[in-house]
Amino acid sequence: MATEHQLTALAERLRALPPSCGPVRLIAVDGHAGSGKSTFAARLAEALGGAPVVHTDDLATHDELFTWDERFREQVVEPLARGELARYGIYDWVRREFGEWRDLAPAPVVLIEGVGTGRRTLRPYLACLLWMELAREHSWERGQLRDGPGLSVFWDGWIRAERRHFTADPSRPYADFLVHQRPAGYEVRVGPSGAP
Repeated sequence: MATEHQLTALAERLRALPPSCGPVRLIAVDGHAGSGKSTFAARLAEALGGAPVVHTDDLATHDELFTWDERFREQVVEPLARGELARYGIYDWVRREFGEWRDLAPAPVVLIEGVGTGRRTLRPYLACLLWMELAREHSWERGQLRDGPGLSVFWDGWIRAERRHFTADPSRPYADFLVHQRPAGYEVRVGPSGAP
């Protein structure tokens, strides 16, 4: 059964990896919408001593649910690779436009969480890819319960878009670790690609 000990052990293992993006160990937390990525990333960031977390919900837009990777590369990856401060725009889902900007220092470990963070265009910059191991139907059901009936139309479009994305560019086969949420925490197992 997973405990805080296993989360601490994972954090220690991630800190020991060689940098993958300049001085940064870029760690992706991927999985289906509703699989618990944000919660797990927050817990892992805490175990890492306050590692910064980039949420792809801040990068995606209504028109670009999955085509945010070029913006991420330009605004985050390239500056971090040079050891410089990154600065990326935050999308306002209500106003449907980018509003504030967020600074991101080149910390020893930076987490990026969201659906599609393990995509092929980002994998060369990742030190490790974590996949939330929850079937898509269960994930989507959890996400819809979380968001409520007011977002049902959005979810209909999202599910179609997510299916297309993972059919064309699957992440799970490249995961270094699979993360299972348990009643008492998380269980982390070696993934299909083998642990780094």
